[in-house]
Amino acid sequence: MACDGHGRPLTTVLTGGNINDCTMFETVLAGVWFPPARSGRLTTRPARVIADKGYSSKSIRTHLRRRGIRATIPERRDQRANRARRGRAGGRPPAFDSVIYKRRNVVERCFNRLKQFRAIATRYDKTALSYQAMIDLATLTLWL
Repeated sequence: MACDGHGRPLTTVLTGGNINDCTMFETVLAGVWFPPARSGRLTTRPARVIADKGYSSKSIRTHLRRRGIRATIPERRDQRANRARRGRAGGRPPAFDSVIYKRRNVVERCFNRLKQFRAIATRYDKTALSYQAMIDLATLTLWL
């Protein structure tokens, strides 16, 4: 089992290809540990979440707001049109900082580098454990 360097096991959430990623958002966020800004214990609450339009939903934004986490998630076109159609009852648009959103390219580049490994891109592995092992191996290869 992999550990995070502080003795805590890393959690992995692996779903089928036909499952939308945003359905597992709260599960993934609950399993992530972050090093603190200053010395001290690990925290489970990031300062900000930067995500793509696939994570633009009322439930995700509410969950983040309840936990005090700022969100940088662009609003989908249909949500924007629905809010405009409702007029004042539609509420104000969610805050979005395009300068901060540009930092998301680091994540996309990481996915791109991982997908260059054919076994990861096509998922030849039968079990979730062997697929995770292949991702770990590819990550180590890229790191070195």
